[in-house]
Amino acid sequence: MSVTRRQFVGATAGGLVLGFTLNLTRRAMMTLGVPEAEAAAAATQVTAWLRIAPDDTVTILSNHSEMGQGVWTTMPMLVAEELDADWSKVRVEHAPAAPDYVHATWGMQLTGGSSSTNSEFERLRKVGATARAMLVEAAARRWKVPADGLKTENGFVLSGDKKLSYGKLAAEAAKIAPPAEVKLKDKSAWKIIGKSQKRLDTPEKITGRAQYGMDVQFPGLLVAVVARAPTFGGKVKSFKADGAMKVRGVKKVVQVPSGVAVVADNTWAAMQGREALAVDWEPGKTAGLDSDKLLAEWKELSKKPGQSAVVKGDAAAALAKAAKKLEAVYDVPYLAHSPMEPLNATVKLDRKGAEIWVGTQAQTIDQGAAAEILGLKPEQVKLHTMFLGGGFGRRATRSADFTSEAVHVAKAAGAPVKTVWTREDDTRGGYYRPMFVHRMEAGLDAAGKPVAWRQTIVGQSLGLGPPGGIDSASVEGASNAPYLAMIPAHSVTLHSPDPGIPVLWWRAVGSTHTAFAVECFLDEIAHAAKRDPVELRREMLKEDKRSLRVMEAAVEKAGWFNKPAAGIARGIAVHESFGSHVAEVAEVSVEKDRIRVHRVVCAIDCGLAVNPDGVVAQMQGGILYGLGPTLYSALSFKDGRVQEANFDDYKVARITDAPKIEVVIVPSDEKMGGAGEPGTPPIAPAVANAVFSLTGKRLRSLPLKLS
Repeated sequence: MSVTRRQFVGATAGGLVLGFTLNLTRRAMMTLGVPEAEAAAAATQVTAWLRIAPDDTVTILSNHSEMGQGVWTTMPMLVAEELDADWSKVRVEHAPAAPDYVHATWGMQLTGGSSSTNSEFERLRKVGATARAMLVEAAARRWKVPADGLKTENGFVLSGDKKLSYGKLAAEAAKIAPPAEVKLKDKSAWKIIGKSQKRLDTPEKITGRAQYGMDVQFPGLLVAVVARAPTFGGKVKSFKADGAMKVRGVKKVVQVPSGVAVVADNTWAAMQGREALAVDWEPGKTAGLDSDKLLAEWKELSKKPGQSAVVKGDAAAALAKAAKKLEAVYDVPYLAHSPMEPLNATVKLDRKGAEIWVGTQAQTIDQGAAAEILGLKPEQVKLHTMFLGGGFGRRATRSADFTSEAVHVAKAAGAPVKTVWTREDDTRGGYYRPMFVHRMEAGLDAAGKPVAWRQTIVGQSLGLGPPGGIDSASVEGASNAPYLAMIPAHSVTLHSPDPGIPVLWWRAVGSTHTAFAVECFLDEIAHAAKRDPVELRREMLKEDKRSLRVMEAAVEKAGWFNKPAAGIARGIAVHESFGSHVAEVAEVSVEKDRIRVHRVVCAIDCGLAVNPDGVVAQMQGGILYGLGPTLYSALSFKDGRVQEANFDDYKVARITDAPKIEVVIVPSDEKMGGAGEPGTPPIAPAVANAVFSLTGKRLRSLPLKLS
């Protein structure tokens, strides 16, 4: 269906439905009418929706998944600002999965990369401005006055002492063609953007109305768990289902590509049935994998230069001539994502197609994978995005693994099935943040100034680069570290071995390991040069004004140059990721070899903070998430099997580990960055640097351990 900017479909008395497109040519269209299903069916190339109902409520359909990061608030804020809506009457829903709702940059419906707000900033404001113009025109026609003499405020169109609510004008506005162009407000006129707003998903969650994937339930729905190979790449040789079928509630046992599924009336029966299965596995090529041996091999490999990610001057020659040389090896382990809601997906099949309920970050990928499995067109797969109980990248896989598996299970079972992963399933058979080794070398001149830097990185590729080339996720935060600009001779090289472990982006992706190595090694340079770590950074960040500003803000708030309390030491780290610059100062003590983080001061320059409270919350959440692998979290492999299983042995930060966190948002007119991930990378090096300041022990492996 070809629809021009001024074309529209139908109008009824129930309200206004506005769809707005902004593809590469930035064309816009309107879909007008009230039955939502009819409007959605008529719409094409829609990426954001606005509905105005007779009761004056304004509903925005968000094409980004809400997984705790706050997009259910920031997306509506953008629309409501230009609409001049009554914020108390604004509502939000997850958009359906469809090509119309693709990410403004990536060309697919996907939530990640801390990009939701900055990618939608312009087009959702245009949605609000376009709807406002139509409402004003409707009022002008009713009052028989020029539209340019009318004003809008808090959900009303005003003319002198007369006013009409948006709900009363919606039906008439639906009959008006949208303007070809709209003028957006000047920043000085904003009433909502840049002002802290309470989250719109909070009432849903505190009352229990919020529906997560695990909450899906309807008559006839069965539950399945899958027995998967204990080693990566393993396959089923054979299995016996007799024991499983004797478990009360078990309905079927079916083989699927990922293993053997036990389908039952409820989760407990399915889990008990799986325990009773007898499966003979073909272990695959990773059966002998040992993470300790792998780490030792990679440390040896790091002694050789890899592919060049960045080079300036002759680092080897500069090192040879340096008055003082430093060398250190840093390493970080494999990590699980560990979202609080275990993975799950519900699939219902019928002759017309498929219906899926899933908390996903990647609607386009999941929908396409399901369609391929079932021999359907993507539009025949109706995918409902549920609230996500955490994602951190795990719910955005190229393989659509857990959704695809659920489709296979439902297809094999011949019934609607919710396929559920246990915590142990995901910890032992999911996708992981890769292990990395960093060999760091630096040369200082007689005055203690860094004149050479050589860094060799070893770790699995995430495939974010050309085949056989540099994986950008392996070197980001290192190859573009601002300090390198101040070092005349430097190089960063990369080795990307592949031991066969499934790896995936993890909150803050490559910066989770590069920030640790770079910021800790810079701290080593400062101490070797007998320089205060802040003073050295001031000198080396002269060309990176944004990083310098956040560092100064964090230092001032933390009282860096004031003596801390007895038994407390401070450490600092500064890092840029996803377009945002963050500095963190950690205050740390040690009690019987246990590292305690008491206070973290965080300063961020993310450009415009659309919802400042949301930015603060994301910094807090990112810091707490990063404290897990700083202090506890690590995955190990022996005989090809993951040794950890649940939160008893794969530990994450708990409430007793939570420090006082103070966040400073540095005012900025710079390009907008993200907030969901940038708070995580600096926390590990800030804590490690504080531990050195306190104990004199340089800890170069995560998680940090004093004994």
